[in-house]
Amino acid sequence: MADEALEAKVKEVLDAFRPQLQADGGDMEFIGIDAENKVHLKLVGACGSCPMATMTLKMGVERYLIDAVPEITEVVQDE
Repeated sequence: MADEALEAKVKEVLDAFRPQLQADGGDMEFIGIDAENKVHLKLVGACGSCPMATMTLKMGVERYLIDAVPEITEVVQDE
């Protein structure tokens, strides 16, 4: 389980990215951070059913998050 400071940093960065998803009718839910520092998210709204969701997650959210919080190793989508 990730420490509270890391989780707070991750949530802050995700909140900064969120308007880009909301502009297209989507959003994301933070699920948690596992022992390997992987961030678990659920894409919802238009993003949840979009065929480009995996690309959005990896090339958008993951890249942005790892640049801002280098301790994070990966972003994965939970169903």
